Amino acid sequence: MVRITDVADLAKVSPATVSRVLSNEVKVSSETKKKVLDAIEKLNYRPNVLARQLRRMETKTIMVIVPDITNPFFSKVLKGIESVARKKGYKVLLGNTDNDIGREKEYLELLHHKQIDGTILLTARMEGKYITEWADQYPVVLACEYLEGSLIPTVSIDNVSASRKATEHLIKLGHRCIGFISGPMNIILSKDRLKGYHQALAQNEIEVEPLLIQEGDYSSKSGFNMMLKFLALENPPTAVFASSDEMAIGALKAVKINGFHVPGDISIVGFDGITLGEIVEPAITTIVQPMYQIGYKAMELLLNLIEDRELPKKQLMLADKLIIRESCGAKMIRDTIVF
Repeated sequence: MVRITDVADLAKVSPATVSRVLSNEVKVSSETKKKVLDAIEKLNYRPNVLARQLRRMETKTIMVIVPDITNPFFSKVLKGIESVARKKGYKVLLGNTDNDIGREKEYLELLHHKQIDGTILLTARMEGKYITEWADQYPVVLACEYLEGSLIPTVSIDNVSASRKATEHLIKLGHRCIGFISGPMNIILSKDRLKGYHQALAQNEIEVEPLLIQEGDYSSKSGFNMMLKFLALENPPTAVFASSDEMAIGALKAVKINGFHVPGDISIVGFDGITLGEIVEPAITTIVQPMYQIGYKAMELLLNLIEDRELPKKQLMLADKLIIRESCGAKMIRDTIVF
């Protein structure tokens, strides 16, 4: 099936420009219009007329699709989204999927029925081809997660670099036996964070030990259970990097109830920067994501798509920070920022 992005690539213009030509808008130059029409003819592109007609109707409502509403990480992302939406007169609907791909698809169907003007996906677990087909016809933005090689507008951080930074911090503290608790390995974020862990070990000539890598699901319960596995090893790790703060907090509890101390016996580092990580004792050293800004920028991108404006940049990568607290044992001032 020929898509609008195929036409845009051949004509060397944006999909929004192709849409303008199809809508016969006067602000498109004759030269650009000819390039687009030639590409349409060459590719034998047949636009979805119904989709284009429906897009002209406004509901002033957008939907945010969330994989797990119980995860506190998403609350600040949603706050950023709503901040922009309210200023522009948009209502925000929330679709919680509980990591069910079928439910993600059901929520996307609301675009087809014109019950919403656009969607922000805080999850990208459906087949990439399926998401791309929707994004070709309707305003869709990805935030936090992303599709590798996709041109869908996306806001995220560099998860590989962030994970490498967290692991290197533990290595600089003298640790050589570092456990890693990943998220589900069918998610690109989990793969990226594992990659960063591997890179840090390789750059410091530390051999990867398979038993020191355990797969969680980003929940505190999985962090607790994976830490119990580490503690059962003949040579438990002296430090653990959990790829979410919730898992780090679960790991912290497992260490404590087994009579060990953090950071005296085991150092712990998390990922995300949720508020709860500051409250637990000891407070969790973590990679802080700019959650509010991720949501804010994602909503700005979505509004540009809804209003058919050109996007100066489709892929936005925001900066993360390593916040040093007591859980890793570093002798530094609380909340020192390391870039």
